[in-house]
Amino acid sequence: VQLQASGGGLVQPGGSLRLACEASGGTLDYYGMGWLRQAPGKEREAVSCMSGRDEQNEHTYYIDSVKGRFRISRDYVKKKMYLHMNSLKPEDSAVYYCAPGCTTVRGQPTLQGISSWGKGTQVTVSS
Repeated sequence: VQLQASGGGLVQPGGSLRLACEASGGTLDYYGMGWLRQAPGKEREAVSCMSGRDEQNEHTYYIDSVKGRFRISRDYVKKKMYLHMNSLKPEDSAVYYCAPGCTTVRGQPTLQGISSWGKGTQVTVSS
């Protein structure tokens, strides 16, 4: 399955963006999916993830720094996943990637078990 992230761009602090992740060549409906990001000079980090379609209730997870500002969602008909980002801050600037998998530690998404990700999209928050 190939993953492609899109929707990045340049936005002013306090602005919003919606990132999209499209899967092709297969389905990941029943798998957890998530968003990662990597800023220049920093390690890649998990930002948010959500459970797969076969779970009774969808569970979503966020790192503390984006809680209340970001929202993850999936559209199983369109085979897309989204990251709705509001109240963006300069520290949110990074290349964002989507990836299969959703592993959490104490309710926080982690990179554990994530070994691949799609092509990223650049998000730059600057005035």
